[in-house]
Amino acid sequence: MYLIEIKNLHASIDGKPILKGLNLQVRKGEIHAIMGPNGAGKSTLAKILAGHPAYTVTEGEIWFKGQDLLSLQPEERAALGLFMSFQYPLEIAGVTNRHFLKTAFTALRKTKISEADFDTLLAEKMALMEMRAEFGDRSVNEGFSGGEKKRNEILQMALFDPDLAILDETDSGLDIDAMKVVASGVNRLRRPDSSLLVITHYQRLLDYIRPDFVHVLFDGRIQRTGDATLALELEAKGYA
Repeated sequence: MYLIEIKNLHASIDGKPILKGLNLQVRKGEIHAIMGPNGAGKSTLAKILAGHPAYTVTEGEIWFKGQDLLSLQPEERAALGLFMSFQYPLEIAGVTNRHFLKTAFTALRKTKISEADFDTLLAEKMALMEMRAEFGDRSVNEGFSGGEKKRNEILQMALFDPDLAILDETDSGLDIDAMKVVASGVNRLRRPDSSLLVITHYQRLLDYIRPDFVHVLFDGRIQRTGDATLALELEAKGYA
């Protein structure tokens, strides 16, 4: 049984077709990388999986943990175990990182946690991401550098412990040191029964988060699939 199965997915935005018959299957414990040029549909796929309302699915099915994902609201998808790390994380002025994370954590877990227990958990996960304690008291992503925003995204992943994490160009804008920290955090969070869908332009991230499968997405479809060596080929030869 697949953790997630996407069948003949067609989707558009503002009437413009983006995905044109995409098929993908991911089993528990697997890491899949999606690569492709700008406009191929990579981020569209991620946003549709997360439930972004701007995109219209015109045909196809998505099954996640045996449930019809397309019938679920974004918060229901998150509660079921799906997580997405954004390419451009939003800033939320006036809301502390700690308050945001605790609110989301209790909503997803549908259980209460004491302030002391949550602070202990948060401190543990922040240490994992090499984030200073002061970031808990700052407004969400406000004044954060690009690397700090991406670490904050993976901090959410650490707290929520999803079954499927979608990393949408997490390496975008990161220097090599920040990318190593982010990738190290992702690797430490892996479970044998959890999976990753890594969307990236560049092979360099895959040196640190090594995929089981690499897919080339072009013109709204997956055109080719291979192992990690396919990413090296794409880096050397391009998508042509």
